[in-house]
Amino acid sequence: MDSAPFPTPGAPAVTTDAPEPGMARLPDDVPARPPLPVKMVIAGGFGVGKTTTVASISEIAPLTTEASITSVAAGVDDLTHTPQKTTTTVALDFGCVTLDPTLKLYLFGTPGQERFGFMWDDLVEGALGGLVIVDTRRLDDCYAAVDYFEHRDIPFAVAVNAFDGQVEHDLGDVRWALDVRDNVPLTVFDARERGSVRDALLVVLEHALARAGG
Repeated sequence: MDSAPFPTPGAPAVTTDAPEPGMARLPDDVPARPPLPVKMVIAGGFGVGKTTTVASISEIAPLTTEASITSVAAGVDDLTHTPQKTTTTVALDFGCVTLDPTLKLYLFGTPGQERFGFMWDDLVEGALGGLVIVDTRRLDDCYAAVDYFEHRDIPFAVAVNAFDGQVEHDLGDVRWALDVRDNVPLTVFDARERGSVRDALLVVLEHALARAGG
């Protein structure tokens, strides 16, 4: 049986750009596929750091709907641990970040006050998952967000915002106090640090994808 001759030692290698039989060759100028858009919700109580979280990582100027806290609102919202806070989100925060060439997150921050809860269904629709931000000095402020995701069976993770670099309680105690299931991820992050926010978002993403994969 005849066979192809071996190349002569020292001769240049023969190469071909021809596609294999049955395979079409793509033109060189085919644009790269755009990253997959994924919606994620940033939730939690009043003044826990939702707006800061979105602003810290967004690759665009974040869209915020901040309004000044009036004397009437101050009588409703607890400012004990956030005396410097002069504005509050009344509709949503929005930003986006490209995690890698294949994935882009669109972040929707919810308003923290229960009186704006009627907006949640619209903000959460189509979301892959949620990040519930917790201030351990005011754990009860995040119960509404935890309940919302649990009752709608939406994947979420709990992220303890380390205010002043400190966490008041152990994560095991936080899980017990919030009464969240063992499969719900808990993490600690700093809403002011871009890398820390990215890590927290990846926790949500991995949890949601694991659930979707069964």
